[in-house]
Amino acid sequence: MISDWEIVESGPPDAERTVLLLPGGMNSARSYAEIMAEPVLSGIRLVAATLPGHVGTPAPDHFSIEANARAASQLANDLTADVVMGFSMGAAVAFEMVVSGAFAGPVVLAGISLSAADEPAFFRGIVRSTAVLGSVPVTLLKKGAVSFLKRADIPVDRQEELRADLEKNDGRVVRHALSAYVDWLHRYTDPAQRLCDTGVPAWFVHAEKGDGGLTDHEKSVMEGCSQIHLVTLPGEVFFLPNEASAPIAEVIAEAVAQSGASNPPR
Repeated sequence: MISDWEIVESGPPDAERTVLLLPGGMNSARSYAEIMAEPVLSGIRLVAATLPGHVGTPAPDHFSIEANARAASQLANDLTADVVMGFSMGAAVAFEMVVSGAFAGPVVLAGISLSAADEPAFFRGIVRSTAVLGSVPVTLLKKGAVSFLKRADIPVDRQEELRADLEKNDGRVVRHALSAYVDWLHRYTDPAQRLCDTGVPAWFVHAEKGDGGLTDHEKSVMEGCSQIHLVTLPGEVFFLPNEASAPIAEVIAEAVAQSGASNPPR
């Protein structure tokens, strides 16, 4: 149900097209404010939803990416969403929505990691250490995210808003979500091929540096799939929805247009 989610919404409520936006881990629906303000998306209904258990929201019964994908797919259905866009962990959830067959796309996947090799070893190590150290490593991750915020090309007042959301995360809850995410990164032998086999239109958005990456094999598989589009943004970007809202909004608009080409307005 929509009421089960922390929601931020913009755009005409009766718009012909709706996009569901899933934020990254430890980020809230409010992290999509910059994208929601982009003029190219002004005629589209945009609905951002905080992942369960993040930023102080109620913890779910199950923390796996697959469980999140089932819940988000129901939300997308309730919203009659035409496109799903996710960032980082939210992109992993959107990916799983598609490969499970619960959502038929198109999808925009920003800063996504498909396998353990795509995430820095130190991040995986910190998350794994929660099994012994409990919520303490999550505090270190929050401090690291705050330090990246200070370096980001984001106005100071907006940095403070994002920092305040990060601080709302309960380490005792989030450590389970992060551990489930790392488990998912190890679960499948060829995730890129899983997506290719669906035939669903997908856009992968990464910066040249800063937001993770994809292995050579993953890139090769995607380059061989006609429905997959690889978009590389110049420079170093860590908070893609906030620092690169304009180019990402253009990609979302392209995905919406493709959705409209195959589905008549409601």
